[in-house]
Amino acid sequence: MSTESNECTESPCKESCCGGAKLGHVYGSLILRGWLAVRAIQTGIEKYSGLKATTQLVKVDGVANEQGLAADAAKEYALAHYHGVPKGLYDKFLTEPMMPKMMLPFYDKVLGPALIVLGLTILLGLAYRTSLFLLGGLYISLTWGLILIKQDDGVSWLGVHMILIVMALMLADQNRFSILKKW
Repeated sequence: MSTESNECTESPCKESCCGGAKLGHVYGSLILRGWLAVRAIQTGIEKYSGLKATTQLVKVDGVANEQGLAADAAKEYALAHYHGVPKGLYDKFLTEPMMPKMMLPFYDKVLGPALIVLGLTILLGLAYRTSLFLLGGLYISLTWGLILIKQDDGVSWLGVHMILIVMALMLADQNRFSILKKW
């Protein structure tokens, strides 16, 4: 009968700066935290992207073309372009009988800001565990919506995100740079 201890007794494993935690776990926690934060922040910011018509001539070999072809549009970010739920998906959700119609406009308005705020709180380590939990809840709601409209690829991607959130929660004790560490 063997007894296993979670404490490391070998000298290379002990690290006074990290409270006995393995440095790899600390680094892993930070990298995972960074990835989840960047993913949420940028996804929220993309909700504000749109296309702006342009009159700029298309260049061929560095010279404006002779036919006068203009570039169709350029990507830009603006409050006027906000779309929490893309129009095509929004229309699909409207035809889905299990989708609460009164909640769809609300969800459309809060999805982008919620992603940005949760991403920032995860990045800063502000109530890290609670922020991860809330992001997981948001991803569950997105998964439910995608299941309703049979978007299996999106469901799979969100499943991967959920695994990463669970891993981040499991490594939360190794997270050394947090505000409101208990939460």
